[in-house]
Amino acid sequence: MDIDKKRAFLSDNQVSNLLIEHITMFPMTKALVIGDIIMDEYIWGEVSRISPEAPVPVVDVKKETKMLGGAANVINNMVTLGATPILCGVVGNDTAGEKIVGTLRQMGLVTEGILFEEDRPTTVKTRVVAHNQQIVRFDRENARYIKPESEEKLLQFIKDNLDGINAIVVSDYGKGVISSSLMKGLRRLVGPSSSVVIAVDPKTENFEYYRGVDVITPNHHEAGAFCRLKIVNKETLIMAGKRMLNDLNCRSVLITQGSNGMTLFENGGNISHIPTVAKKVFDVTGAGDTVIATFSIGLASGLDLKSAAILSNFAAGIVVGEVGTTAVRTEELKNVIAEESVARMEMVEG
Repeated sequence: MDIDKKRAFLSDNQVSNLLIEHITMFPMTKALVIGDIIMDEYIWGEVSRISPEAPVPVVDVKKETKMLGGAANVINNMVTLGATPILCGVVGNDTAGEKIVGTLRQMGLVTEGILFEEDRPTTVKTRVVAHNQQIVRFDRENARYIKPESEEKLLQFIKDNLDGINAIVVSDYGKGVISSSLMKGLRRLVGPSSSVVIAVDPKTENFEYYRGVDVITPNHHEAGAFCRLKIVNKETLIMAGKRMLNDLNCRSVLITQGSNGMTLFENGGNISHIPTVAKKVFDVTGAGDTVIATFSIGLASGLDLKSAAILSNFAAGIVVGEVGTTAVRTEELKNVIAEESVARMEMVEG
């Protein structure tokens, strides 16, 4: 459904209704996510004093939670939006890895695409939060590339499960799953004539791996790092977006800009800015996962680029209003779209 072509002839409410109706198609969409699987651990507490041993706050711990992170959080977002995803990646043969696989099985998902590497720990990011403020984060991980035999098994799994897949999301957190050879293998499996959408949530140092994909969703810091310029205004933003499209030969680039919304660059020349709809911003953790999940599912189910970007903007506006890794539910997304205006998108060029 190309809502963009209809937008000039429809009222704002009618466009909102079309987007809401389209969300009901998500359960018919099947996606595969490959990338770095992470456990997000949160230690929640309160601070009332400074340590006498060092000038640091003393946290009185109240509770601890463990959540799916990285590529697993992308999967979680897709599930809560009603899609049927498959996760591919590597975890360690440890408690965290077993916890992640067990959680996915409880969600009714296929886990055969998740490999265990004996001498590799599952990546765990631990955040200490007090009074809705993150105090410190510490990571337990080994970011070396996965073993060649693991990469071969992942590509074989994707080949065996490609039938019926509408979208493949590459969730690159730089923890060793995504490499040049894996991306080349993925492009061989999904030929240029395929209707399968390949979308990438990038890692700055790996941009060269993503040539020729359909969608890349960097934040403005990542886009600026790739283009070797600091994005400080509309002019530098447009310069970066155009350069990424040209240098990486991709179909579109969606640059997220935090409180300034996001800007979509299309290969045909159109540039569209979408203002943020977030009413409050407590925590941006996992917002990129929500954007890539919603955008790719939207495209895979037939939305045009601009409409899929608008949906992902609404979804991101929900998650940044919560503390900790979270996912958007279908009813939440529908409600926000019904309440907000979708007519605020600015056509910059094209």
